Amino acid sequence: MQSNLSSKLHVAIIMDGNGRWATRRGQPRHAGHAAGVEAIRHVVEAAPELGIGTLTLFAFSADNWRRPEAEVRVLMHLLHRYVETETARLTGSGTRLSVIGRRDRLPDGIAAAILRTESETASGCGLHLRVAIDYSARDAILAAAAVAACSDDLTREGFSRLLAGQEEHRDVDLLIRTSGEKRLSDFLLWECAYAELYFTDRLWPDFGATDLAEALASFHRRERRFGGLGTPIAAARFRISQTSKIAR
Repeated sequence: MQSNLSSKLHVAIIMDGNGRWATRRGQPRHAGHAAGVEAIRHVVEAAPELGIGTLTLFAFSADNWRRPEAEVRVLMHLLHRYVETETARLTGSGTRLSVIGRRDRLPDGIAAAILRTESETASGCGLHLRVAIDYSARDAILAAAAVAACSDDLTREGFSRLLAGQEEHRDVDLLIRTSGEKRLSDFLLWECAYAELYFTDRLWPDFGATDLAEALASFHRRERRFGGLGTPIAAARFRISQTSKIAR
């Protein structure tokens, strides 16, 4: 399973704009969060066909506890319902679900529901869906650093494995953020060291398969050098394109 998915892309998405989506329609903010769950379904269904092996979604940050209690309660309810009702759909599509972040602060019943769904979908090999709940990249790095302090032979790869925990290690290839905001918001800071960044004004509830395909098309047009000078193939393509322009 891991070798199959490791040959595909890791895409991470900061799902932003639910509240604004609802406000623009004269609806309460919780209506936007409910619509955002539908957007998740569309994107998860489209991801495997677009060459995505791992999809990490930022659903609730450690700082989101600062939001009004009523809104947090709605978000937790939607999370619980998603985990409880999507198990059959995820299993049927070969999607493996795992949750990253803290679980000790989640309301009663949610952590147990997550564990059940993780267990029931563990054999999925079509897509690895990771959902970040009560997540902070800085807290995750601090926790890994505390463990790493006991190591005499630490490497970047080893530290990445500490961050991943029981999950397979895979850096992010493409990070997408919706709603027009342009910041990382404490999301996968280590794993996004060389990620391509894609920002769209589309609010998350309106983001669908076509938008995901456009983001990936932009990604595939880019040259990823990882600090180097690029590949000979990329250089050749550039020379050919320049020659074609001159010929015209």
